[in-house]
Amino acid sequence: MKDILKLIRVKHYIKNLLIFLPIFFSKNLFDGNNIWKVAIIYIMFSLLCSIVYIINDIFDVEKDKKHPIKKTRPIASGKISKKQAIIIAIILLIIVISIGIIIKPNVKTCIIIASYFILNILYSYKLKHIPIIDVTILAISLLLRIYIGAAIINVEVSHWLYLTMLSLAFYLGFGKRRNEIIEVKDNNTRDVLKKYNIEFLDKNMYMCLTLAIIFYSLWCLDMSKNIKYILFTIPITIMISMRYSLIIENSSMGDPTDVILKDKILKLSICIFAIILFIMIYI
Repeated sequence: MKDILKLIRVKHYIKNLLIFLPIFFSKNLFDGNNIWKVAIIYIMFSLLCSIVYIINDIFDVEKDKKHPIKKTRPIASGKISKKQAIIIAIILLIIVISIGIIIKPNVKTCIIIASYFILNILYSYKLKHIPIIDVTILAISLLLRIYIGAAIINVEVSHWLYLTMLSLAFYLGFGKRRNEIIEVKDNNTRDVLKKYNIEFLDKNMYMCLTLAIIFYSLWCLDMSKNIKYILFTIPITIMISMRYSLIIENSSMGDPTDVILKDKILKLSICIFAIILFIMIYI
């Protein structure tokens, strides 16, 4: 069971919490019907992500065996065979389809989820070997999570949320590639790393982070008439960004999930930020 949980990467479900952003910012968090739909779609989408992870691991099994960290993954280490992994993926797909039949999500939600799945299969098969395209797909994949959360409750994603999260997603993606180059000396574990360099990634990741902070600040300025003291969350945002950057510039593989989960100060800062936003928006 431990190997299966590692195979489906349960800890990465934290990224899928982005699905809840639209219901949070649209002030529908206490709408019982909507929160139920978002919670179910969160479970359904998380299982779909696990299928993508399994497919990706099957494609990358030979390269993962050469990776200092990925070699411990269930398929690469031989703890779970390719055949067993495919069976698990099929079972998850049946569960995903069954949930979809039960909750009957609207057409827009289905299209977005299908787009995510197809895009990531293409990424696993070929597109992750193309520089810039690979990070763009990672960024779009994070962004699609927000649009899934918005589509299921029929609300629009604000332009500020879109711009902030897109810039932040590119920052996270470039940061991940940067640290993979530093931490993994053998670039044969990921072909695209041969086509990047640290200088390029440094400049572009911090350009994207700057844009993310600017867009968030403009959103706060736009909302300051309706939400009192919202501008005071900007320093917290900057502090969180600096803490994250400090971690990945020291010693880290740059994976956003690992960075957040392993640093207590960063987790605490994000929780405080979320609580302050909640109080300002809902109280």
